[in-house]
Amino acid sequence: MLLFFHIPALTTTLLTVIIAIVTLLGIMIRPYRWNEAIFALSGAALLLIIGLISPVKAFLTLYSDWNIFFFFLGMMSLSALAETAGMFDWLAAQAARLAGGSTRRLFLNTFLLGTMISMVLSNDATALILTPIVYTLVTRLRLPVLPFLFACTFIADTASFLLPVSNPINIIILTRFQLDLWTFLRLLLLPSILVIGMNIGLFFLLYRKQIRGRFDAKRLPSADESIKHAAYFRYTCSVLIIVAIAYITASALQIPLSLVSISGALLLLLGALKWRQITVRGLGGQISWSIFGFIAGMFIVVQAVEGTGLTAQFGQLLLHLSGGSSFGAVMVGTAGAAVGTNIINNLPMAVVLRSSLVGVQHIAPAARLGFIAATMFGCDLGPNLTTVGSLATVLWLLILRRRNLDVSGLDYFKVGILVTPLMLVAGALLIWLLLLL
Repeated sequence: MLLFFHIPALTTTLLTVIIAIVTLLGIMIRPYRWNEAIFALSGAALLLIIGLISPVKAFLTLYSDWNIFFFFLGMMSLSALAETAGMFDWLAAQAARLAGGSTRRLFLNTFLLGTMISMVLSNDATALILTPIVYTLVTRLRLPVLPFLFACTFIADTASFLLPVSNPINIIILTRFQLDLWTFLRLLLLPSILVIGMNIGLFFLLYRKQIRGRFDAKRLPSADESIKHAAYFRYTCSVLIIVAIAYITASALQIPLSLVSISGALLLLLGALKWRQITVRGLGGQISWSIFGFIAGMFIVVQAVEGTGLTAQFGQLLLHLSGGSSFGAVMVGTAGAAVGTNIINNLPMAVVLRSSLVGVQHIAPAARLGFIAATMFGCDLGPNLTTVGSLATVLWLLILRRRNLDVSGLDYFKVGILVTPLMLVAGALLIWLLLLL
């Protein structure tokens, strides 16, 4: 039962903040390995029960972000159906063949393949689907496993701001701040290419000893092993090409990208049903439904905090720290987003920053654009520092543990601290320079 009695403003603020902090702590610590969605939904439910946010406000909050929920559904469905067709196995096998027996060239091709998948199907698809395929491939070729697996998880986030669809975080932010495709590409395409190049170069330096030599190409799987049904495979290739073109077109015309992802998923599902490659129930089993509860819960929690005025004050703090300049906006925005993602995960951090930046709409256009671009940049790339920064990295760790590979948080941080800060600084400086043009 909702508590409709009057609560003083200070008490309302304190209760809301306490519930929000406990919710975030639960997400960070995950006692008993409970799913993050449990804590997000529990926090939202408690706010509703106490009356700190009204059911109408909660409903309108979720309704206004319908594009995000449907984009997640479409993206996960597209990835699962493409995997059913053997698309990713085939791509990995082709990358290995193009390497011509060179381990270094295969290492480079892993980065390029991860970049392509992240660009079109999002960073989560790269971590979730490419990682087990690359693991199977390199163990079959008797190559060192960890350098290739680290390449999978790092490029998933490093390449996740090539296009708006490359990371759901971008959709969360762009849903509130309507940036046209040209502005997005003008500010983030070149920084993305720069940090991808840096990531590849730094990894070649870090793993130079492990990726020497050659592999036996005879161990590679044949094309028949990768393609499970030739007709459905060709159909999937055609649909994915159409989806990629539609993504760019929809971004340019500012049409909700969820309409493209859902339409593409429906086309692939119709083909899969026709050729009996999957059932609706089978597809449902491959979708992580808990992510929707996690997102919904966080949206409601952050909306309640926004109602207290605290996110607006946080936005003013960011503005003060930036000095109101475009340089300060980019640097403060990048640093704040990157640090925050490694404390509370990039999805809730993006939601918090999205709410906070609403309060700094009145500043100079260059500084405003700087904050928005830096938020996406920091939330997308920043998670490469630790294992808790993004869903993609968490999925990557789970996949490794299922294969009896244990990468500790410290092991990951030792790699991340050598690579990520350099990429963040270089990318942020380039974003600032592009703002001046």
